[in-house]
Amino acid sequence: MGVNMSNNPPSSRTKDFFASPALSLSLAGIFRGANAAGPATLAAEVEEGEEGSGGGGRREETVEISSENSGPVRSRSDDELEGEEHDEEEDGDDKNKKKKRKKYHRHTVEQIREMESLFKESPHPDEKQRQQLSKQLGLAPRQVKFWFQNRRTQIKAIQERHENSLLKTEMEKLRDENKAMRVTINRACCSNCGTATTSRDSSLTTDQEQQLRIENAKLKSEIEKLKAALGKYPPGACTASNEQEIINRSSLDFYTGIFGLETSRIMEIVNQATEELNKMATTEEPLWIRSVETGRQILNYDEYMKEFNVENSRNGTPKLSIEASKETGVVFVDLPRLVQSFMDVNQWKEMFPCLISKAATVDVICNGEGPSKDGAVQLMFAEVQMLTPMVATREVYFVRFCKQLCAEKWAIVDVSVEKVEDNIDASLVKCRKRPSGIIIEDKSNGHCKVTWVEHLEWQKSTVHTLYRTIVNSGLAFGARHWIATLQLQCERIVFFMATNVPTKDSTGVATLAGRKSILKLAQRMTWNFCRAIGGSSYHTWNKVTGKTGEDIRVSSRKNLNDPGEPLGIILCVVSSVWLPVSPHVLFHFLRDDTRRNEWDIMSNGGQVQSFANLAKGQDRGNAVSIQKINSNENSIWMLQDCCTNAYESMVVYAPVDINGMQSVIAGCDSSSIAILPSGFSILPDGLESRPLVITSRHDEKSLEGGSLLTVAFQILTSSSPTAKVTMEAVESVNTLISCTLRSIKTSLQCEDG
Repeated sequence: MGVNMSNNPPSSRTKDFFASPALSLSLAGIFRGANAAGPATLAAEVEEGEEGSGGGGRREETVEISSENSGPVRSRSDDELEGEEHDEEEDGDDKNKKKKRKKYHRHTVEQIREMESLFKESPHPDEKQRQQLSKQLGLAPRQVKFWFQNRRTQIKAIQERHENSLLKTEMEKLRDENKAMRVTINRACCSNCGTATTSRDSSLTTDQEQQLRIENAKLKSEIEKLKAALGKYPPGACTASNEQEIINRSSLDFYTGIFGLETSRIMEIVNQATEELNKMATTEEPLWIRSVETGRQILNYDEYMKEFNVENSRNGTPKLSIEASKETGVVFVDLPRLVQSFMDVNQWKEMFPCLISKAATVDVICNGEGPSKDGAVQLMFAEVQMLTPMVATREVYFVRFCKQLCAEKWAIVDVSVEKVEDNIDASLVKCRKRPSGIIIEDKSNGHCKVTWVEHLEWQKSTVHTLYRTIVNSGLAFGARHWIATLQLQCERIVFFMATNVPTKDSTGVATLAGRKSILKLAQRMTWNFCRAIGGSSYHTWNKVTGKTGEDIRVSSRKNLNDPGEPLGIILCVVSSVWLPVSPHVLFHFLRDDTRRNEWDIMSNGGQVQSFANLAKGQDRGNAVSIQKINSNENSIWMLQDCCTNAYESMVVYAPVDINGMQSVIAGCDSSSIAILPSGFSILPDGLESRPLVITSRHDEKSLEGGSLLTVAFQILTSSSPTAKVTMEAVESVNTLISCTLRSIKTSLQCEDG
């Protein structure tokens, strides 16, 4: 059973949801054999398609490495020597004929320096550049061409050696972990019957247990599927065509005790869930009662149990807390596109980057009818997060059903199925979905009315005191958060696709292609930020104490081949604090370029000038800007993406290469621009109360609620993927985040808060 799960937007690497230990060990054997040959046998390969390569395929060369770190050295290649004069001496006698000897041409230090300088700007110079450089250095064009070929080959060889070294280290680590797991299992289980004989070893971590259980569930499913397939087809009767038919067929068709439910029972459950969702979305009082103080709709649970015949709690499981919310809003997107974004797991993740850290379609039970996916049923997995590592994520398995209710009304229904969960492992299921989802009504001019119902059961756990109120009140993962994010993302799509953008909404960029390229780069930057700072199991967070007493979380990761961010070791440091200022005031302070030097330590108090501003939503706070920071005769360009909705706000920024950014402004592709974002996430503190006074004045109407501010910095500590994170680097980012928080508190006059 294949699972498509990627943590990142389309440009990021894809991680397999079910990591296979057997596959890891097989790969380890392959790399062990490859490394045995030693680095001395590495053959440099000339890139295909290069002019003058003659299509001869692979060719071994002696490569002499030179770099800026080691200083310029002389290099040569056999191809350079072909154009040189050579002496050939012959005798009349064939026995004494001497072999051809070539005169070696060594480049001077000045020649190498000039070619290195051009190589930094353009590793693939065109013919005109080669001709110009050859005249300047007094070399033949072929010599320049082959020097650049060899230089590219050298860079590849260096990268391959780094990657091989890293793979070897990871292989050893996996081997040690596998050995430790085997020892633990043998110690804890009887070798004959598999019954537990001793208490579980504390060395087996929660992550390792989860991976083992998921792997076990996958293997059981595959075995049962193969058994059913072998029983259905006699030996020798399985051709290529029906092999594909077996693969494409849902595993839920092969029921010999895997999930314990037939497809007909699954369809019965989702149809009942659709009826319940429709009633929950359309019924008001007495099922839903609107709060006088907050305006939120509160579920009358006694009325709910009476209406839908629901038992109070599940038998045999810990009592779970109930969380229910409903919200209605209008989104700027046409109905077919909105339905598609929910039924395609990758589009669904992209639509909610701040909420979904992982998602996968585990199985397709029914494909539905036509491109509209009417009647489609999918078994899905999701890990839902907050933009802080201080709150644990919620993992949930559920069945998603897409149903057309009438000509202009659709339902996307999510519901957890107990038998499926029990097969995976009941101990992993700490969050379940009761019938939840959205009712979509098609309106005119590409608008849709969306009613969102979020109804969850979750096992309560310890929550950090800062976030206890907002999590326990249901705001953090409730319908208001989901629908506000959906509205923001749909607006972004509309502004991205627009061709008649007013001048006031697109200043500093002359072309439509440039506008789209900048917005796409900013979107990727924000996705990276959301993926980096959450509490997902992708990251391992370590707690340290800040200079001023804050709780700070630190995590590191290695980037080997993703061109979207710098290669090497990346350190991420995050801290969350409460501030006695409203989220609106805090957001506009942090996005204001005229006040940036009050908190940005990197600006050194220099003047900040915004020379490009691109709107991406109706609220003026939703915009992408390019800022120029002048400090100590140096000029730094900063790309900043600001997002705000009815629930949360973000200010994300990253320094960018000036030459690369100029090409993006001109409309070139931005996918190869390496960017490492830092920034802020702002949430309300969840303490809702009545206003202190009743007045018609607008500035006195807003509640003086506080803000939960999360500050995150990402730093490249080393460009070598084999380097280790040092205590000096951790101390530096600790100082950086502590100084930033102190500056923000000072500027907002809330040091005592």
